[in-house]
Amino acid sequence: MSDSLRARIEQYYATVPFLFSDAEGFGPLRLFVRRKPGAPYYGGPSHAQPTAEGASAVTAADVSQVRARQRELGVPEAFEWLAEAAPRLRSCIEAVGLPVAERPLMALDPHHRLDPQPLPEGVRLRVLTADDPALPEALALPRLAFGKKGAAGRSAGRTELSVVAEELTHDGTVATVRPTIRAGHKTLVAALAPDGTPLAVGHYHPSDGTTEIGGIGTLPTARRQGLAAAVTAALVANARDNGVKTVFLAYAEDAVARIYSRLGFRPAGSTLLIANQPARS
Repeated sequence: MSDSLRARIEQYYATVPFLFSDAEGFGPLRLFVRRKPGAPYYGGPSHAQPTAEGASAVTAADVSQVRARQRELGVPEAFEWLAEAAPRLRSCIEAVGLPVAERPLMALDPHHRLDPQPLPEGVRLRVLTADDPALPEALALPRLAFGKKGAAGRSAGRTELSVVAEELTHDGTVATVRPTIRAGHKTLVAALAPDGTPLAVGHYHPSDGTTEIGGIGTLPTARRQGLAAAVTAALVANARDNGVKTVFLAYAEDAVARIYSRLGFRPAGSTLLIANQPARS
């Protein structure tokens, strides 16, 4: 990873959470705290990361202080940071008994042309508005895409999607996302079936000309049709149309990395996080 790309990603990690939260300082660590309960967030609910100035000075005692505050807030003990920016932090995290997982990053050359990807007949792509009728199911889809890995998870389809969408509507999740979309802090793209059902979805949160694409998931019953690639390409195109120059993403499985590689994404370092912490909103 070039120094300039690393600097842009590091700056993104340091600034984009402020779209959704405030920060509390704990020496060389900062803890992002959501402004409103249930408000959309980036990087997990109340996650922590090292400051640029303190990346090399974090101790196990600092980590313990943050964990105590997270427990006080009633949120998961979540940490996330760019591995190359704080190489010593992993040992401090592991020293207090938290497991660390690695998520390799990939970035797209700003000059790489990414053409629209083919879609199955009748399927269309749409940038969702805050009042889009497909929004509840689009927000529900990742829960099925990244949820159960057993037979029940693999067979999840429209019925299960409708159930989860109802849950997210009733618990206020959908309502909290709408203002974020209106403000331009979150953009969602969905691949829709002819009847309007989301079959695949993804999102990005732009900040100062950089964005990470995330949440790209396909309804289990609609997999292996190229939908994830089509949504990824559409997200890149939309981000570029809105002034984003640097586009990167993280992945957890090699099979997913192969899709991104075919689209032109190349390795770009890695991010580290607490294993099993909640995914980004």
